[in-house]
Amino acid sequence: MQTILKGKIRVVVIDTSGPVVIIGECINPTRRKKLVSTLQERNFEYMLELAESQIKAGADVLDVNVGFPGVDDVKLLPEAVLAIRDRFDIPLCLDSPNPKAIEAALKVTVGKCLINSINGEEKSMNALFHIAKEYGAAIIGLTMDDYGITHDPEKRLTIAEKILERAVRAGIKEADVIIDPLAMAVSADTRACIVTLETIRLVHQKLGLNITLGSSNISFGLPNREVLNAAFMTLSILNGLTCPIANPEKITAAVRATDLILGRDDYAVRFVENFQAGGS
Repeated sequence: MQTILKGKIRVVVIDTSGPVVIIGECINPTRRKKLVSTLQERNFEYMLELAESQIKAGADVLDVNVGFPGVDDVKLLPEAVLAIRDRFDIPLCLDSPNPKAIEAALKVTVGKCLINSINGEEKSMNALFHIAKEYGAAIIGLTMDDYGITHDPEKRLTIAEKILERAVRAGIKEADVIIDPLAMAVSADTRACIVTLETIRLVHQKLGLNITLGSSNISFGLPNREVLNAAFMTLSILNGLTCPIANPEKITAAVRATDLILGRDDYAVRFVENFQAGGS
């Protein structure tokens, strides 16, 4: 199964057979005070620095989130998209809980974007499916619904099936549905990673869809987070993860190594290129 995203010219193919596509997570004001203050001033230079550093570190797609308290994201998200579009040719993942902001941003994009995210709640599906269809965007479907987040992998699979069925009924191509099985903090629940890994395996085997995750969520509150994130990333890819949302400066080396081990990197070209570019 291939999900195809596009920038101005550049095409990125997310493929269930690999290699892994990295969605850069760093354009997000959460825990980035400088990004909040510069966005408030409509100064996009720091945001563009984050974009450039992620692209150099191996990001194939950029997640763009401008949400912070008091923000008018209907105005700010499309402005941020335009700033990135004018500087870089890379597909974007538009990240906002506000459907109006997503639509406003889609109006100024070129190519084909990814919407982050829709979930199994009726309100979410009703608000965003028609927007995705109208603008030809792919979607991320979170495995949660009106009853919240379940800790049963089979139930998460059922939610993924519902999102897929409803999306296809709304006119969205099956290949344009990417599932997020939800990564939760293992410090709060020792089975959190096992549940996520099993959900990845089930979605991969039974639905054959591309799969994403906010992969660093699992290490929240713990020391030595990079080691834990890398271990989880490797196990997730083995089970079917294809396009994690992560900090490429911290995870690209583990991704390239895993792709090589799984036979997705002929003659170790991508692994060596990342090392030569300074990837640790």
